[in-house]
Amino acid sequence: MLKAGVIGAGHLGKIHLMLLKKTNGFNLVGFYDIDPLVSQNVKKEFEVEAFEDADTLIKQCDALIIVTPTLFHFDYACRAIKAGKHIFIEKPVTVSSAESKKLVQLAHEAGIIAQAGYVERFNPAFLAGEPFVTRPVLIDCQRISTYNPRGTDVSVVLDLMIHDINLVLHLVKSTIKKISATGSVVLCDTEDIAEARIEFDNGCVANLTASRIASNNTRQMNIFQKEGYLALDFINKTAVYAEATKGEVPAGKTHVSFGDKNLVHNHLEVKPINAIAHELQLFAESIKNKKVNGVTLDEAYLTMKVADEILAVIKKGG
Repeated sequence: MLKAGVIGAGHLGKIHLMLLKKTNGFNLVGFYDIDPLVSQNVKKEFEVEAFEDADTLIKQCDALIIVTPTLFHFDYACRAIKAGKHIFIEKPVTVSSAESKKLVQLAHEAGIIAQAGYVERFNPAFLAGEPFVTRPVLIDCQRISTYNPRGTDVSVVLDLMIHDINLVLHLVKSTIKKISATGSVVLCDTEDIAEARIEFDNGCVANLTASRIASNNTRQMNIFQKEGYLALDFINKTAVYAEATKGEVPAGKTHVSFGDKNLVHNHLEVKPINAIAHELQLFAESIKNKKVNGVTLDEAYLTMKVADEILAVIKKGG
């Protein structure tokens, strides 16, 4: 059994603590949080050891799950890597692509397994729809949220939009031709609203919208391709594949007719899974197999690189 520890016991850290207890291949050693009161409460709630300093926890573990505020990810990750420990870092892995690139280098040199926590890659709706993605020509992403102080230490680009950046880069196998973007500060010190348009060399275009000051929550992705489109709802866990066909439409199928063609709507089977639990299980298996099965740190670096470019364009004024 791999000895695992959690650094950071906030909202997401507590979720990881709860799930690690049930993850095959891991034995939860304990956690560290910089706030003594938080440590005391979490220790009592989860009946797990609270360490007084991060380095002692790191020494006693084989793998660390880093779930602190983003500003501290790089420091704790470096300390864990230099100690030869495997790491799982929640998104965004760092506050800049330069830091992400450095972590990639350190992880490769140390020969450890490093996995990034991009939970939407394992959202049941995305898993159901991904096999139907062939060659996207247009991707539209809407990630809109009501205000929550968690994550506001960074721009909405790094807080919310980064999920969709990662998904788009995963789906579109092409280099980027051009990025356009706008953003605005409303309540926080960094952008609360942002829009980005990513044009790829293969002709695909991705439009991404993110907001953390809306009156409702929306997390949707529409993927258009020549033979049809996919409509994914990450909150309600639904996936619809609308396929262009000719001939008779099967009974009971919703469709729209265009001359001799029909756009038939197929409601895909979405299997209920806990995405974070799945990520942690993949992390355990990755360490055992010595190969990352989840989102690699290299992918996380490329995601951060695009996020940095979007922020730079916003700063320049579009």
